Amino acid sequence: MEDNQSLKNMGFELRKHVLTMIYHAKTGHIGGDFSVMDILTTLYFRIMNISPENSNDPDRDRFILSKGHAVEAYYAVLAQKGFFSMNRLMEEYGTFGTPFIGHPNSHINGIEVNSGSLGHGLSVGVGMALAGKRDKKDYMVYVVMGDGEVEEGSVWEAAMAAAHYNLNNLCAVLDQNYLQISGTTREVMSHENMDERFKSFGWNVLTVDGHDIAALTEVFERAKRIKDRPTLIIAHTIKGCGVSFMENQLAWHHRIPSSEEYEQAYAELSGRCRKK
Repeated sequence: MEDNQSLKNMGFELRKHVLTMIYHAKTGHIGGDFSVMDILTTLYFRIMNISPENSNDPDRDRFILSKGHAVEAYYAVLAQKGFFSMNRLMEEYGTFGTPFIGHPNSHINGIEVNSGSLGHGLSVGVGMALAGKRDKKDYMVYVVMGDGEVEEGSVWEAAMAAAHYNLNNLCAVLDQNYLQISGTTREVMSHENMDERFKSFGWNVLTVDGHDIAALTEVFERAKRIKDRPTLIIAHTIKGCGVSFMENQLAWHHRIPSSEEYEQAYAELSGRCRKK
């Protein structure tokens, strides 16, 4: 198993791949990719029972990236895990006819469902978790949502159903970076007391620094030990994490870097990789 610092460094290396993919393809969502990266690396390299070798195993864990516009981070993690080659990803992302499109595509090995129509992922996750219960399977279902996404009513219908069916095999993660496409979440739709809101629906709720590998590991392990209800992990993150001029900046929701910005961002990420 990778140690905490190795996983942290992996996250910065994968951010460099994401940066390069988006820079060359001239499309993508850097800010959200960078905020969710440490969550994905912790799940795929420490927590989940999923690999290229067992991707069709009925007992594998399931993962849904409900905030599908952060697909570049998802692709990079899957490539690092060995579902397809990093070279192929870097060459094909965003090109004509490629399966590596701007939202998760289930034609790609390792991706369970197409996603990106915000508000749908948790409902799909409820179905997967309920099927696991009825089939007497031990797998976990993980769903990563954006904080802007929880403005969708379908999220709350799914939350109510998950608690009703006592889906302790369902773990949702809220990537809470407080920014969405049209402003801050506080300006667009207030998200205060999100923990109390989910608790009132009957969920177990945990909070964590979404860039702390050790802390992420601990809350994911705690979620697996819950026996009577689903778990929401509120991961406090920084949009654009890792690059000084991108962090907490709304413009980097989907902005494409100039050549000068690309070089500076790449250099900053490379410097972060070397820190111990």
